[in-house]
Amino acid sequence: SYHQHNEARRTQTLMDRLREGASVAVVSNAGTPSVSDPGYRLVVAAVAAAIPVVPIPGPSASIAALSVAGLPTDSFVFIGFPARKEKKRLEQLSELAGEPRTLLFYESPRRILNLLEEILRVMGDRYGVLAREMTKRFEEFIRGTVSEIHHRLKERDPIKGELTLLVA
Repeated sequence: SYHQHNEARRTQTLMDRLREGASVAVVSNAGTPSVSDPGYRLVVAAVAAAIPVVPIPGPSASIAALSVAGLPTDSFVFIGFPARKEKKRLEQLSELAGEPRTLLFYESPRRILNLLEEILRVMGDRYGVLAREMTKRFEEFIRGTVSEIHHRLKERDPIKGELTLLVA
């Protein structure tokens, strides 16, 4: 069992098992683990230890990404796809600049570099996670500051697939 009353103690036990090479699945009888359910501490510990954390398929890419991002899950804002027109998109980002909750964006591979540049310019170099192709063969999570994610994407071939960007 893994619940609010034993989460701190059990996280260490589960991390020991993960370091030994075991696989661990956190499931919930209602809801999504680590999104207002136990699991957040384990995700943060695993990410800090460079142990891969992957979501299981669910009803929403945003919630799947949030469940494994290692960003605060107690309160978040779903943005969806930002406006296509630059002026409107910059207005949206400016309105969100003071938002303390985790931000969840969807974006296309063709526009992701531009969005990252604009977030950097308007909101600063916050920590983020770019989730790509979750629960599929080429699943990938790129973690770091917005500038680090931007740099890593610029240094490689153009990416494909569905993208969910989470920003602290």
